[in-house]
Amino acid sequence: MKIFISIDAEGIAGVSDWEQIRSSGDDYALGRSLLTRELNAVIDGVLMADESADILVNDSHGAMRNFDPAALHGGASSLTGRHKPMYMMEGLDASFDAALFIGYHGSMGARALLSHTYNPRAIWEVKINGEVVGESAINALVAAYYQVPIALISGDTDTIEEFINWAPDVTPAQVKQSITRFAALSLHPEKACAILKEKTAQSLQRDLRALRVIPSFGPQITMEITFLTADMAAACAVIRGIELDKNHKRTAILTGDDYLAVFRSFVGVVQITRSLVE
Repeated sequence: MKIFISIDAEGIAGVSDWEQIRSSGDDYALGRSLLTRELNAVIDGVLMADESADILVNDSHGAMRNFDPAALHGGASSLTGRHKPMYMMEGLDASFDAALFIGYHGSMGARALLSHTYNPRAIWEVKINGEVVGESAINALVAAYYQVPIALISGDTDTIEEFINWAPDVTPAQVKQSITRFAALSLHPEKACAILKEKTAQSLQRDLRALRVIPSFGPQITMEITFLTADMAAACAVIRGIELDKNHKRTAILTGDDYLAVFRSFVGVVQITRSLVE
């Protein structure tokens, strides 16, 4: 079994503030520790399902260097570093049997803890075919392109509910409940890790190909990306396939029938707007 893990940080139990998950934060050491514990619990769950599993972990949060690769269980390989062409989905291809989304958060505008969509200083909202989406559904474009099942997603209640609309049979692993965007009720880290280990194993012991865990976005994708300012949308119009919404100057529209190409263009949008605000 070959497993791909994309791990974010906002959906980790015990995390409730940016200071815990930014490298410059005064509580970053705690956030890293909590993230590493949950990641290893997931890896242990994979190994429960298949003790010889080949595991790749993509560090998908911030500068993408949030754990010590030597601390990973089970000989898992890791992808770290912030300049990745496929961003949070770097490394995934059709050779994988399943993908796991760990520590994910909800879309900008959702009540989910620390909610945002890739870059909260630039992107206000993203829609796919008229539906508001977060990073989970956007990243699922890559899994759908390669036809890799998404077996499990972990995080808070709102985040999980947002993604289940796209993959009804995904195994949910709720480790916290958002109270507001900056407060959450979390399970004790030990309990969260126990749940993640158990649910990961269970998610991979199913016949994933017979379940609704590969999102279908239809034959044609229309992605609407609304920015904080009109100049950000205009800057992204240089990317092939992107047009400005004539009625909403802060919105850029990306269309296509190639899921991977749409995702790549979106990553280009993220990189362009990130350079405008950093």
